[in-house]
Amino acid sequence: MSSGPRAPGRASEVAKGEGSCICISRAQEAMRRAFTERDRGRGVFATFTWLVEEVGELGEALLRGDRRLAAEELADVIAWTLSIAALLGIDVEEALKAKYGDVLRAAGGHGSTSS
Repeated sequence: MSSGPRAPGRASEVAKGEGSCICISRAQEAMRRAFTERDRGRGVFATFTWLVEEVGELGEALLRGDRRLAAEELADVIAWTLSIAALLGIDVEEALKAKYGDVLRAAGGHGSTSS
């Protein structure tokens, strides 16, 4: 595990949508509020290097077959991705709808850009 700054995100910081699903836009907003100042201070590329480190840690967890650790590292990867998107002013939910709308609609995942 890295000894650097903890990946953005704790369950208490992420606003939940309906039921037990986490709304991507709300999660992104929570990450933005919690970490944008620090991320802006280090810059987008340095923030990206933390994402890459977390992807490496995910790879290690996968190689070890450690499902619990893989889940933690996946959460870190998602949190750092949301932080980078916030720095760039990208709405990840809208980006997913634009790129994967057909897949989301087919699965009942609200892939239309009008929702």
